[in-house]
Amino acid sequence: MEILNTLLDLVLNIGTLIKQVFVLSMGHVLMIVWIAWWLWAVNWKKAWPVLARGAWAPAVLLVVVGALVWSRIAPSDFGLGFMILPNFWWQLVAVGLLAGVALFCGWLQGVMGWTPPEISLEPPVVHDAGHGGHGH
Repeated sequence: MEILNTLLDLVLNIGTLIKQVFVLSMGHVLMIVWIAWWLWAVNWKKAWPVLARGAWAPAVLLVVVGALVWSRIAPSDFGLGFMILPNFWWQLVAVGLLAGVALFCGWLQGVMGWTPPEISLEPPVVHDAGHGGHGH
């Protein structure tokens, strides 16, 4: 009988763990989607050379403009306890951290060899065999 009580406690604890992990993940769902996108949906083998040829400049501009827009939509200061980061600057740090997470995911994808499969968005070429290209 004691083993059944232990088994029941184990099942209840696993249920509690699943519930707590679900609640934690729902609080961070946007960050989870952000990381999943940059880690498994972007082909960094193709993205790194494009960034190296100069695409980093518009990316930096997007980070700055994103932080500027955010600072105008929801102006506020951010207190760290020992200092206060003024409006725009803390938004710039936050958006820069998101960009840094994306670049880290690219580095991690290269180290781990997780290249996403190639998906062609172009329709397949259909050859009209036997008609020689003339219309009827």
